[in-house]
Amino acid sequence: MKRRDAIEKLALLSTVGSVLPMNAAAATQAPVGPAPAVRPARGAMPPLHRDAFVMDGHTHVMTRELLLGTDIGQRYPDGNVDLPRAKEGGVDAMFFSVYTPENYYPGRFEIKNTFRVVELALAQIKKNERAIGLALNASDIDRITKSGRIAAFLDLEGGYDLYGDLNLLRALHRLGLRSMQLTAHNTTNAFIDACNDVYTWGGINAHGRAVIKEMNDLGMVINVAHASNDAILQSAAASRHPVIYSHGGFYAIVDHPRCISDEAAKAIAAKGGVIGLHFGSLFNNPKYWQWQKPKTPIKSQPVPQPKTPWIFDTQTTTQTIEEVDRDLAKTVPLNFRGTIPDEYWMHVDQLAKVIDYGVQLVGDDHIALGSDLDGGPELPREIQDISDYPQITVAMQKLGYSDQRIKKILGLNWLRVIRRVTEGG
Repeated sequence: MKRRDAIEKLALLSTVGSVLPMNAAAATQAPVGPAPAVRPARGAMPPLHRDAFVMDGHTHVMTRELLLGTDIGQRYPDGNVDLPRAKEGGVDAMFFSVYTPENYYPGRFEIKNTFRVVELALAQIKKNERAIGLALNASDIDRITKSGRIAAFLDLEGGYDLYGDLNLLRALHRLGLRSMQLTAHNTTNAFIDACNDVYTWGGINAHGRAVIKEMNDLGMVINVAHASNDAILQSAAASRHPVIYSHGGFYAIVDHPRCISDEAAKAIAAKGGVIGLHFGSLFNNPKYWQWQKPKTPIKSQPVPQPKTPWIFDTQTTTQTIEEVDRDLAKTVPLNFRGTIPDEYWMHVDQLAKVIDYGVQLVGDDHIALGSDLDGGPELPREIQDISDYPQITVAMQKLGYSDQRIKKILGLNWLRVIRRVTEGG
């Protein structure tokens, strides 16, 4: 049994026997009104959560450290993620996401930014080695968490190189990168279509298949988050190993282009992969999305689709990388700053309904959590930061879920896929 020395007080939380309706219609009924009157105190943790292996499939780290010179080992007064709060939330491991956003693409700074952020991540992990360790495979995760530390599994979000140079991919693998999103964040690159950008390749092209093969050969986890529906289907078919969708919602619940279709989710599950559920209202709360939709209209796709992704036609910049850094720093930390009226604010029970929709769709072996904390999600009322992770466990207990099902969703499903990809297990 694991011991959480940071937690001095444990709350025994009873489950609710009634089970919510298990379909998309039920999941679209977002709770409204004031926050629940009874909520576990911050720092309290149900025994199931304390004893489970908990892994987050997508947390934003390193952007603020790079741009503001901070240390993830210190408690921040803002944002959502630092190591002290992660420990308090009972988080044992995380996809330690290194992020190269669109800001760096016009000047072709994405390669430089990727390598400096990976180097910074390694330096921060080394600096805080009493609290966190770098994991290259599932056995490392086991070893690190048994020592009472958090395991960091490096995952790249954004373009490591817009052209997908395989030599650069191999170099990143040597540095410790073990998971990578194929798209250049929200941008279609030279080998795969992004879900909310131009559809140039009809999914993936021949070089996209070459990138997938190389990642299979290297034992890297293929992340299809942000990819188009066709690209997800084709990537799952092309890969010899399971693929993951690290963070998002279900299109059947919220028809945002970043949400995954039932068809694509089933394809990932059929390959043995995992869908990670995002924590934000935008992807999980239909009422919030209907409120936001007029403010963020989806751009119509040009017909016919361009033969070259737009990013390659706009490779000019008057900025240095230092100037790009200064502009991006104004938005750090990358957490949500808006105001949400009560009628549009999501509760954690709504997030649990979305989890349940996924379980009913693809089974409990293929659903996990990918919070996107510090990546800008409009968090449920009950969750302020990563220390509130136990709220997810409480919400699943209220669904009547068994302990074993909850443990799969909290982290064992991520661990299984990582073991299969990195160790052939």
